[in-house]
Amino acid sequence: MKWGMIATWRMALEGVEAASEMLKEGGSSSDAVETAVGMVEDYPLYKSVGYGGLPNEHCEVELDAAFMDGETLSIGAVAGIKDFKNPISIARKLSQERFNVFMVGNGAEEYALKNGFERRNMLTERARKLWEKRVREIREKNLSPYDGHDTVGMVSLDVKGHMATATSTSGLFMKRRGRVGDSPLSGSGFYVDSSIGGASATGLGEDIMKGCLSYEIVRLMKGGMNPQVAAESAVYEFTNYLMKRNGKAGAMSVIAMNNNREWGVGTNIEFSFVVATDVDRPTVYVAYPKGETTIYQKASEEWLEAYRKRISSPVE
Repeated sequence: MKWGMIATWRMALEGVEAASEMLKEGGSSSDAVETAVGMVEDYPLYKSVGYGGLPNEHCEVELDAAFMDGETLSIGAVAGIKDFKNPISIARKLSQERFNVFMVGNGAEEYALKNGFERRNMLTERARKLWEKRVREIREKNLSPYDGHDTVGMVSLDVKGHMATATSTSGLFMKRRGRVGDSPLSGSGFYVDSSIGGASATGLGEDIMKGCLSYEIVRLMKGGMNPQVAAESAVYEFTNYLMKRNGKAGAMSVIAMNNNREWGVGTNIEFSFVVATDVDRPTVYVAYPKGETTIYQKASEEWLEAYRKRISSPVE
């Protein structure tokens, strides 16, 4: 039976490896994405998600996450939540509610506490040092504070044909308190329908949410486009549109998978992603824009080693 999973960024690899074993044994797509995203959230060196996530301007870690069930179209999301472990699990719990499925700030924290989720200070010493370093760079070198905004996003298909998607992020580095990007917004950061397929986005949320890219990709797949063409069409058409309207367009990368476990990606920057299916073991790819197409190749050992060194290097 066919199954598959696609996820944004190299940081998703270990989670996808674990989730692929679940899918191989007949596990659900919903459990797979929650497990995989939770593993990214728990790893302190993945600095843009969960524990050790990039702090806001006040050196607070505010987290956003979302979950969507492709069978029921049920959605759960949290934004600006602080001091709780695994916001993706809180988001999935919310997706089981009939009302109040998207909660923010204090309300999200009260819900998490009431429902027994684990409280934890999500600011690590490493993240605090990165924040202090950025404050110095802003003051001494006049650098932009907003550098670093990688969202982990995943789409999964299980052997029953059910699909799910999930996202999690700490958002823009040095963001203003209360800022929310595209990641927890249905249609922008994620969308899935088991009768069609799913998509997820990562990049500059302020631009991605202008185009509702994830829903647009699913709409294009519904119209008959394969995931690769749909992903490329959505990214490049909207990038060009923003350039025409505003003279600039932020980083945008998307992943997609249909209900036949065909997959695709589109990006206007260098971008890494992970894929696993019933015929392909979990693999990291690196993608690049070339004109209005996206080319990709398996990540080399040199690339993977450079990645390991980069995320674990001391903060000076």
